[in-house]
Amino acid sequence: MLEQLLPEVNWEKVWSATYETVYMTGLSVIATFILGLVLGLLLFLTSNNNLTGNKPIIVVIGRIVNIIIGAIVNIGRSIPFIILIILLLPFTKWIVGTILGANAALPALIIGAAPFYARMVEIALREIDKGVIEAAKSMGAKTSTIIFKVLLPESMPALVSGITVTAIALIGYTAMAGAIGAGGLGNLAFLEGFNRGNTEVTIIATIFILIIVFIIQFIGDIITKAIDKR
Repeated sequence: MLEQLLPEVNWEKVWSATYETVYMTGLSVIATFILGLVLGLLLFLTSNNNLTGNKPIIVVIGRIVNIIIGAIVNIGRSIPFIILIILLLPFTKWIVGTILGANAALPALIIGAAPFYARMVEIALREIDKGVIEAAKSMGAKTSTIIFKVLLPESMPALVSGITVTAIALIGYTAMAGAIGAGGLGNLAFLEGFNRGNTEVTIIATIFILIIVFIIQFIGDIITKAIDKR
């Protein structure tokens, strides 16, 4: 049916490109969630002496760590993604062995998205009622207990909402990465659509990207509502 309606579209390439986009997005979202969560927690814990103790040396170390991580996050968020890909080409080739294909896009996708999500994690943690944290501290809870029993559970709806937004941004990143040889629907739209003047391919690639975005947003909304007890 589709082949008859759109004879100019190579559907085998469309499905392959869709798989590559989902593959790049899926792996980079998982890595971004983990790395961004760690960076965001460190930013929160070392900000204003949150849970780091009152000893002067600990306060100083915490402040230094906060400045360093904050600088890394700010720099990572400030570099345009297309420039970041180019800057990371030597690193990508060293890690992956090539600068082409879906796997080659992963380092840039993760490094580009993790700082963005880290700030969202920090904001989510700051919105937690300080009284809940103080109550846990007054009962002698360790930092690890506060993190896993208070901070993460209380902020989970915001964290899920944040990773949903980040995942959608990553879809756009994969499209840009595809334009320089990373594969996926962006690569298909550029090579098979734009370069060959095939508007049908460009439109189909755009529609498939929109469908993936809608699915991610739908799943994210369902999970957020399910775990939000407020």
